[in-house]
Amino acid sequence: MSNLAQEKNTELKRVIGPKLLLLFIVGDILGTGVYALTGSVAGEVGGAAWAPFLVAFAVATITAFSYLELVTRFPQAAGAALYTHKAFGIHFVTFLVAFTVMCSGITSASTASNAFAGFLNDGLGLDAAPGSLTLVLIALGFMTLVALINLRGVGESVKANVVLTLVELSGLLLVIFVGLAGMFAGKADFSRVMIFESAEGKNAFMAVTAATTLAFFAMVGFEDSVNMAEETENPRRDFPKMMLTGLGITGLIYVLVSISAVALVPVGDLTDPEKGSALTQVVAAGAPDLPFDTIFPFIGMFAVANSALINMLMASRLVYGMAKQFVLPPVLGKVLHGRRTPWIAILFTTAIAFGLIIWVVNASGSEKGAETVSLLGGTTSLLLLCVFTVVNIALLVIRRRPPGNPDHFKAPVWIPVVGAVTCAYLAGPWARSAEQQDQYKVAGVLLVIGIVLWGLTRIFYKPEGGHFQDIEHMDLHPEDDE
Repeated sequence: MSNLAQEKNTELKRVIGPKLLLLFIVGDILGTGVYALTGSVAGEVGGAAWAPFLVAFAVATITAFSYLELVTRFPQAAGAALYTHKAFGIHFVTFLVAFTVMCSGITSASTASNAFAGFLNDGLGLDAAPGSLTLVLIALGFMTLVALINLRGVGESVKANVVLTLVELSGLLLVIFVGLAGMFAGKADFSRVMIFESAEGKNAFMAVTAATTLAFFAMVGFEDSVNMAEETENPRRDFPKMMLTGLGITGLIYVLVSISAVALVPVGDLTDPEKGSALTQVVAAGAPDLPFDTIFPFIGMFAVANSALINMLMASRLVYGMAKQFVLPPVLGKVLHGRRTPWIAILFTTAIAFGLIIWVVNASGSEKGAETVSLLGGTTSLLLLCVFTVVNIALLVIRRRPPGNPDHFKAPVWIPVVGAVTCAYLAGPWARSAEQQDQYKVAGVLLVIGIVLWGLTRIFYKPEGGHFQDIEHMDLHPEDDE
């Protein structure tokens, strides 16, 4: 069947126009990254915290061009796993990519849970110490709530995403406006904005590189939008303009937020978890006589809650889809009667998130402090940088074949090459500080769990017909089953 025929015959309803697609992309990118990791980025490079966000924006945009060519060639759901399968046709490689994307969703949601606990601590004035049992219980309670909502059958709603996006955006615009007000009031120290500082004495290039691996977490999310291809009215027309516009909007917001942060608050305070979240400090410093610093933590909670729910929905559905095609144990594909939600997959992904949350929140009370808090965000970036490397290489392979539809978006010839090289470089150990090396341990444990489950499935389970289904036939919507 041709790509055009597949596009017309999709069972999903095409309801997303260009404006809604733009809001979905912006809302998916905004959130946990800049809310939770601004202080950690500043801790790597000092006052020049804007530089890593700018570099991360450039790297993300290059890879976005590759995604745009692929999504307009294959306007179907499944994203990176689909493109990998189209390029190589090796089920184990496809599984690794799909499971890595799933793991990135869990680490991202766990980061959001940790950030949620911090914002709630600030908002309610609980004065809980970093790494305390109180913060652990808050983070676990929040993840439990996300799981319950997931079990109830809350799917992706574009209209709800619009509301959540506006809340997220209002919080970041609040930081920018308060920052500007503080600057006009003479409270800003712009000399800090151009100062490169590294606690380990690295040169500016290595310091920015290490910080970029953290800042990259704030730019991810655009890749999730390709999973909406079958619900977009005209993906070939709308995706290129809306994805690049969305990246541009979020990149500008992040640079302005980071400049406001370091100009108004000393870097030492931004990286001190005992002084509260970095952006809360910015609001308090820029407008001390206004109650914004009281309101802002609740806006932050709303933003990271959105990120957590979207990522756990994605992760559980990926596990469900892989179980249904016998790539993971079929028990993970069981659905809850009545609600038709993949309850075993939800419990499985939530259990992994629990383990990550307990480890990281407890560790945040150690001497490493904020460096450890950024561990999950950095692990998410690491996992997605590996996926992006494979996606760029997949495009190079697919380009050797004639396109199914000549009207697809065509990225510049050099894009996938530069994208693969830059993403592979940022995924390497040389691009991380000593403290960030633990990201490989977290990622390795997660992937070992997946490989073991894959191996057990191959040994003890056989799919109907004796072969695995193609990834593009993966069912990610158990709620739609009759």
